[in-house]
Formats: sequence, structure tokens, C-alpha cells
Amino acid sequence: MSPVNKSKTRERAFAIIKERSFARGKFVLASGRESNFYLDLKPTIFHPEGANLVARLLLDKIKDRAVDYVGGLEMGAVPLVTAVTLVSAETARPTPGFFVRKNVKDHGTKKRIEAMRDLKGKNVVILEDVTTTGGSSMEAVLAAQEAGAKVVMVLTVVDRGEGAAEFFKEKGLPFEWLFRVDEFLAA
Repeated sequence: MSPVNKSKTRERAFAIIKERSFARGKFVLASGRESNFYLDLKPTIFHPEGANLVARLLLDKIKDRAVDYVGGLEMGAVPLVTAVTLVSAETARPTPGFFVRKNVKDHGTKKRIEAMRDLKGKNVVILEDVTTTGGSSMEAVLAAQEAGAKVVMVLTVVDRGEGAAEFFKEKGLPFEWLFRVDEFLAA
């Protein structure tokens, strides 16, 4: 993606996220904390243009890394991983995906990690839609590591700026984002 196209892609993705996924008000987060804004990326990721643009930006972030798979924790990461794998098919380096179940099913294969055969020795990027403290992403990191993968990065669409960067630095894991919540709060 050329710098001009990247800039336009980022601007349009920002506009779609702001319109479809960002809200002000009083909200209780999964952590139980209250917030005066809320980010729900599903309306963006389930929007054809939104999914395409976000996937292109995520792929641009990982293009210089040796990545065998992208994956993340169900449910938030599933549509994101799907969009990235689909868009990657148009690139020189198609990248398959996987997802980590929060709870293993009690039937079938009873696998915690789905959509791939073996992560042993593979380089993976953990994707997240919105990151607050990093806990959900870390659950996916640990599952991938337990399966023998090397996690080369945790990459989120929006970082809320509430501790994830510091958390992953402490864990020795590279952490990057497409957008920071401050950008939406200032817009």
C-alpha cells in the first residue's frame, strides 16, 4: 500500500469506526468499570467497506514480519481474523487464520484452537478489535504458546490506552494498534 493510499485508507477506516462503532454516554465495561464512551467494532467489521479497510491496515502492519497465521480470542477476533485472511488472498503472502475458544466444546474434536491443524513452530500475530488491559488478547497468546506457536505481535484495531501497552511490554510481547481511543475522543 503506497503512503498516499495508506493515508486515505486510514482516514476512511477512521470515519467508519467513528460513525458505526464509537459512542459517548455512560457504559459499564466487561471489567465492571464505568466509561463515558464505548467502542464496539462489530458494526465496522461486519460492514463490507469497514472490514476491507481495517483488514488492509492490519496486513500493512504485519507485512514486514514473518507471519504464518493470524488469530485471536472468540468472539471479537473471529470476524477480524476472517476479514484479514480474505484480504490476504489478494496479496503475495496469503495468511491463514485461527481462533481460540473461550471454552472447549464437550463434543467433536474438543479443540481449544480452531481452523488450523498445527501451530507448533509457527509465527503468529494475535488480533484484537478493542484492547483495554490486554487480558483477552493474553488468553489467546497463552493458548497459541501452549500449542507451540511463537507470538510475534499482538495487534489491535483500537487501543483504549488503559494499560495494554504497558502490560504487553512487561510480558516482552510487541504490541501495536491502528488507532488510539484519544483520536476518537478528540474528533
